[in-house]
Amino acid sequence: MAIWFLPFSSVLLLVLSFTSPVISSNSEGDALHALRAKLSDPNNVLQSWDPTLINPCTWFHVTCDNNNRVIRLDLGNSNISGPLGVEIGHLEHLQFLELYRNKFEGKLPDELGNLKYLISIDLSENNLHGAIPKSLSKLKSLRFLRLNDNKLSGPIPRELSLLSNLKALNLSNNDLCGTVPTDGPFSTFPPQSFANNTRLNGPELLGLAPYDFGC
Repeated sequence: MAIWFLPFSSVLLLVLSFTSPVISSNSEGDALHALRAKLSDPNNVLQSWDPTLINPCTWFHVTCDNNNRVIRLDLGNSNISGPLGVEIGHLEHLQFLELYRNKFEGKLPDELGNLKYLISIDLSENNLHGAIPKSLSKLKSLRFLRLNDNKLSGPIPRELSLLSNLKALNLSNNDLCGTVPTDGPFSTFPPQSFANNTRLNGPELLGLAPYDFGC
């Protein structure tokens, strides 16, 4: 009978393959790391974002729930610049997106509309441009939307009037045009919410002018 002997190193590897826990990648951690890869972070605010960890719940500025799902991202006033990538749409349990007073640039990704649990979006005082995505109208839990002090343009999407839980809105200091919706929560927002948009023509007069009049 032939007896085969394996080298000790091969035996050790075989044993470890059965005894070592398998660490799977975390989709939310992967999304955040991909987002970070596109950003400039001169103050090293994101230095704790280590993609080798099993989840991002120990990273600074990231808050998770009891099931290790990312529910809050707090990066306000951090001197971060770069695009807000489509990867943000993979944080499907996110409730608070606080990125105010930075230098985020480019367009708001339509993928924000995938984050159905969002309660607050604060992207004020950045360098964002382009249109406000209509997809934000899918965020039925949204209560606070602050996009002021950017370079956003185009009309205010009428679909946002469907956000019945929206309590605070600030779109001031942009380059929005057309008219201001008057339905739904828009009936409660003061003029200051829309101030300093020189091409915005005031409240919508239903039937008298198209909502994008002046765009």
